[in-house]
Amino acid sequence: MLKLKGTLVLVGAGKMGGAMLEGWLKSGADPAKVVAIDPAPPAEVKALLAAKGVRLNPQVAGINDAEVIIVAVKPQVMEDVLPTIVPLKSSKPLVLSVAAGKTIATFERHFGADAAVIRTIPNTPAAVGRGITAMAQNANVSPAQLELARTLLSAVGEVVTVDDESMIDAVTAVSGSGPAYVFYLTECLAAAGEKIGLPPALAMQLARATVAGSGELMRQSGIEAATLRQNVTSPKGTTYAALQILMAEDGMQPLFDKAIDAAARRSRELAS
Repeated sequence: MLKLKGTLVLVGAGKMGGAMLEGWLKSGADPAKVVAIDPAPPAEVKALLAAKGVRLNPQVAGINDAEVIIVAVKPQVMEDVLPTIVPLKSSKPLVLSVAAGKTIATFERHFGADAAVIRTIPNTPAAVGRGITAMAQNANVSPAQLELARTLLSAVGEVVTVDDESMIDAVTAVSGSGPAYVFYLTECLAAAGEKIGLPPALAMQLARATVAGSGELMRQSGIEAATLRQNVTSPKGTTYAALQILMAEDGMQPLFDKAIDAAARRSRELAS
């Protein structure tokens, strides 16, 4: 049960914000204590707000008990949005960011050096409750605020904590951007199937089900990925033949090393 003492202010009710909002409401959050600020939320989120009685775009000046502000807007509009919600800092809320590329210092600059700020990197499987979110905090965050953040983020998946904010760039490269790599793997698997004679629709159906099922097997079993791989690899069999290519010195690992390094470097550039 998610119990709020004050008001939860969701700034940005798009896909990520909407998914989190749905998770909070399912976890028992009182809709009367939730406020959404978004000039144009998606139709499905707007319908959810109306159905649950969540206030949409009230006057910020009228919110005098903000307990937590969740910032879920795109990084490119952040500097336009933050000044509009700065009046909420009088309540000493926790500022929880789920926006990529914006450092803790960004929020301290707007809300003050004494503001309690947590920077997080979620990923898109949060939309189906299967996300994973990493968070880093500044020294002003209290144990109670940290627990509140963990509870809020747990509504859409797993939560991990990193001790140093600089690790967020690496997290972004692995899990933040990671779903795109898995989707592309699915595309590649289907395309390869087509090239050896499968009809396109069947190749994609096989690829999607294989990737999704393998992920669910990892999640439910808790078995190490390497062990699961070994379990389906018979000596000198078909899987073994494929893995000789994928695990070669010029196979998947060096490609992933370069890709993850590029993503981490770009994350650092965006945050500078």
